[in-house]
Amino acid sequence: MADERIDILKNILLDLHHGASAESVQEQFNQHFKGVSAIEISMMEHELMNSDTGITFEDVMSLCNVHANLFKGAISDVDLPDSEQEGHPVKVFKDENLALRAALMRIRRIIDNYAKPENAAFRQEILKGLRHQFALLGQFHNHYARKEKLFFPIMERYGHDAPPKVMWGVDDTIRDLFKEAQSALNRLPEGSAEELAEKFERFAAEFEEMIFKEEAILLMILLESFTQDDWLQIASESDAYGYAIIKPLEKWVPHRETFGPSAGAAASDDKLADALNPISAGSSAEMTNTKVIDTPDGQFTITFTPKEKKEVADRTVQQPFGNGYLSVEEANLILNHLPLEITFVNKDDIFQYYNDSVPAEEMVFKRTPSQVGRNVDLCHPPKVLDKVKKIFELLRSGQRDKVDMWFQSERLGKFVYVTYAAVRDKQGSFQGVLEYVQDIKPFFELDSDSHRDI
Repeated sequence: MADERIDILKNILLDLHHGASAESVQEQFNQHFKGVSAIEISMMEHELMNSDTGITFEDVMSLCNVHANLFKGAISDVDLPDSEQEGHPVKVFKDENLALRAALMRIRRIIDNYAKPENAAFRQEILKGLRHQFALLGQFHNHYARKEKLFFPIMERYGHDAPPKVMWGVDDTIRDLFKEAQSALNRLPEGSAEELAEKFERFAAEFEEMIFKEEAILLMILLESFTQDDWLQIASESDAYGYAIIKPLEKWVPHRETFGPSAGAAASDDKLADALNPISAGSSAEMTNTKVIDTPDGQFTITFTPKEKKEVADRTVQQPFGNGYLSVEEANLILNHLPLEITFVNKDDIFQYYNDSVPAEEMVFKRTPSQVGRNVDLCHPPKVLDKVKKIFELLRSGQRDKVDMWFQSERLGKFVYVTYAAVRDKQGSFQGVLEYVQDIKPFFELDSDSHRDI
């Protein structure tokens, strides 16, 4: 991938940001690119947002559709046979988009029929069907959540930090547009069918553009970057966030070659395995291995001693812990039995730990293993990032020891109370932020003179 190619892409987008029309730069684009890699688009966006061009994240997000239209028909496909297997996250993602497109088409037809005078006698039934289709389409929230919470963290590990940030911002815009359309629907039959149609089409236009970006740009980046183990991790964590309209028909089990000796293999196979992996040869750390390396200038020999495997600490051994003694296993069980969702972000703003008090699909704030090790800034949608940063600064600076907030979740039927607490050591030095989340709705339902039968 030549640097000049990236520079040309970057200059074309700079022209767009400085007011040039899409038509005027399309010809320039076509002259230089018969096929553009999604990786190049990612690198270009990163360069734009991290250089002295003055282009901000908001600028890139505002012209996201213009960028996408520029690349239509020019982005080179990446062929990965695994991705077409049943249950593979890419196939699930594409199948969901097909189902969501179908829901869009059905809603358009139903809105048209609702507005026709000859259907006045049937409007209640039509409205019932319309609400059902909106509920199905609303499952795109699960589709977006899996993208943002499972795809994006792995992308960031590979250095693709610009596309997730831009796409998450556009996702939030689409969510807001859907809420507006949903509100117009809720006002029927007293409300206006014309208002519903207008708000729905505003949503649908952005939503269909996002489907293109997902399949032509996002998935191409992932297919070029992700390993089979990355996809297996995503597949294993996807149930926690749910699916949109369709679900995988079966679990994805990829074909994987085994290069080590199998049970009952001949001794010659063991020797072959040792030859392929000399570090594992021998039964003790004292054994010295040699290896002959061929080079254009001749051969040379290296010798090395394999490192001893580190013993894994016994999780059942009692350790001094607070005012008593606990094993690692007992401490883990206690944390998982607290009626709280706990998250710890360390002093370097890295999401380091969360407990398993409830299954992931029942969490108020869903957490999965792929988020561990991620910078806390990247764990939040752009629209709330400034609020998160302000809370962390208040706690880090010592201006506050705790920040509390609460909200009612109709989806979960809970009254959620959230606390962010500064964690400090004995010397008062800031060590991180502890977030704990609890449902306090049951507290409101307690009788003032309630008692337990003992």
